[in-house]
Parts: sequence; structure tokens; C-alpha cells
Amino acid sequence: MNMKRNWTLLALCAVLTLTACSRQTQGEENMEPEPTYETVELTVWGAEEDEALLEELFASFQNRYAGEASIRITYHPQSESNCKDAMLADLEQGADVFAFADDQLAALAAAGALDPIEDSDAIRDANLPTAVEAASVAGTLYAYPLTADNGYFLYYNKAYFSEEDVQSLERMLAVAEERERLVSMDWSSAWYVYAFFGNTGLTVGLQEDGLTNYCTWNSTEGPIWGTDVARSMLNVAASPAFSNRPDTEFLRGVRDGSVIAGISGVWNAVAVEEIWGANTGAAKLPSFTCRGQQVQMASFSGCKLIGVNAYSKHPVWATRLAEWITSEESQTLRFQLRGQGPSNILAAESPEVQASPAILALLAQSEFSQLQRVGGKFWEPVQVFSASMAAGNPGGVPLQEQLDRMVEGVTAR
Repeated sequence: MNMKRNWTLLALCAVLTLTACSRQTQGEENMEPEPTYETVELTVWGAEEDEALLEELFASFQNRYAGEASIRITYHPQSESNCKDAMLADLEQGADVFAFADDQLAALAAAGALDPIEDSDAIRDANLPTAVEAASVAGTLYAYPLTADNGYFLYYNKAYFSEEDVQSLERMLAVAEERERLVSMDWSSAWYVYAFFGNTGLTVGLQEDGLTNYCTWNSTEGPIWGTDVARSMLNVAASPAFSNRPDTEFLRGVRDGSVIAGISGVWNAVAVEEIWGANTGAAKLPSFTCRGQQVQMASFSGCKLIGVNAYSKHPVWATRLAEWITSEESQTLRFQLRGQGPSNILAAESPEVQASPAILALLAQSEFSQLQRVGGKFWEPVQVFSASMAAGNPGGVPLQEQLDRMVEGVTAR
């Protein structure tokens, strides 16, 4: 064989081989990676009363993303009012997604439990400004608005009270006493007790440090003193028609017929309407007599929020689930099943929501409410004081002394 021809054939084979390898390599570089099918496990904390609603939302979420991942969601009931403490006890073992009251936001953000929400403009545009404010710290959004109804107002049975009757707490107690029935309010909770102090010129709130409180509820200056409010509370408690009972007992009294009016929130709207039917009434809080004048009862207001744990092992999926739970459709379903007022603008503007007696009452009360912004030292001292008032001051301790002690506890560092 000719040696020159052999070298030519070998060179040609080498070129063809290199060309084939080059095409194969280019093909591999241009190929997209095969999509991965994840297994995602998420833990969700929410109110015990929301379990059925959440399970429905979980199912629709899993169905929506069935082609992308196997999503397993574990639900644990957790009080929204105590969620902060449970989360901060062990962030790494805490829920991926959790519901909480907005007054806990600053502490959760400061502790690193929540990260600022990326691309927050869509959330801001979709929700009521007050809800966005409640979900923000220093203008930065840290959580997803869920409801805009975390306040309280008056439920009453129209079979016993007229619209004029429910303008005055004393008048309501007189009507209930005549009928041997009860008007209830929870004085074991400082959240409700704020109603007596909020519109008197006496103040409470957070200091600039965001942790400690200022409080003038023991003041002996101005048109209304702290002792005037205390005497008014004692007068209310002295009525045989007044019942100091927690929220769950309010509903029990509605069921057994003993309670014909009470102060509560929208979370009881569905249950109350089922019991009282067409006689269900809802209104702003009444006024009460204090130092010879009528004072409109005040209220704390706020929102429920959904947070995504900054330590979640699946942050993308946890974020998607938080967005799903707080979407317009989900908030509409929440109103239909739980009677809770949406923070989503489109959901809140629906005719169904606008026709709700509870929502209308909450809106009427909003003129006399303020966002709940108090530090942790507020709750127990007020509870101790109000328990004494509810019991009629059995120890006979001077009212100013009790008020001073309460304020000392509220403002403690």
C-alpha cells in the first residue's frame, strides 16, 4: 500500500472524529437539563378555627403544583396571639408558614424570623393601605396581609334592643337587667379593656425604642382622670346584667340564650348569625358614662398576617404557599367560611363583603380605633387591674394606688 495514501486516510479519519466529537459536545451544551420533580415538606401554623379552611387551601395548592413537586403540608394549630413566642423559642424547628397578629411583627423581624419580602410592589398594590402598614416595619414589608379585621365591636340581639338602645352601655345593661339576661365583655384581656381608656385623653403606646411603653392611665390632670375611668368600670361591673367572660364563653352564652349582647370580633360572625338569624345586630361600640359625660368606647385594631420563616428549608415553596393563602380568591373563601374581613382590595370591595353586618360594624368602629402598638409589659398589669374592677374592688385598695401600680408595670423596662 502507498504510504502517502495511508497518511491521508488517517488524517481524514481524525478530522471526521474531531468533527463528530465537536458536534456532540455542542449538542450537549445546548440541551436543557431535565426538570427535577421535588419532594417538598412544609409545616404550617394557623388558628385552630381555621383548620377546615386551610385544609381546603392546601389541597388546591397541591393540585395547582402537582406537575412540579410532591408537596406534603403538615398543619399544627397555633394561637395567632402567641405565635411569636412559639416561633422565637426555636426558629429552625418552627413552621415554614405561620399566621400571627400584626403587633408581633417588629419582634419577629428584629429576631431574624422574617426577611423583607422581595418584589413587594404587587402585594402593596393588592392590599388595603392600613393592612400594608400593619405588615411593615419602617416602611419595609415583612409579611403578607391576610385580614383587615382584627378589631372588636358590638353584637346584639334585635329581639331585645333597638338601634337607640345600643348607643349607650348603661341603657343596654338596664334593658338586659329587665329581661334577666346578660351583656358580656372580656375584662381578663387588656386588649378589650383599652375600650374604656382609649377616648378619654389618657394614652398608652410604644416608646421610640420599640420595646417599652408610655402610659398616662393614672393621670390626675385633664378633663378625665384615671380614677374616673376606674369608677365607671366599677359601676358597670356592679350591674347584675354585666358578665365578665372570655370570648369563648360569650359564644356559649349566645347559644344558651343567657347573653343577648356582647363585645367580640368578626371571627364569631358566622356562629352568631347561625344562632340569632334575622335578629343578629352589629354596631360600633356604645358610649359609657364617665365623670358625668358620655364617652365613646375605643378599640384596638389590627390585621392578621402570614409570615414565611427565614429558616425554612424550602423558602421558594413556602413563599408560594403564603401567597396562595393570602390571594384574592383565598381571602374571599375565608370570608365565606369564617366571616373574616379581607385585606385584599378586590375581595374587600365585593358586594358580599360590603353587605356583612359585622364588617359594617367594624368599619363604623374604625373611626374610634387605633393600631395596637404596645410592648409586652402592657398586658399583665392591665389584666390585674381590670380583674379587681370586675370583682368590685374586693380588697378596697384605693383606686389611685391600683392605677399607679398598673402604670408602673406597664412602663417597666
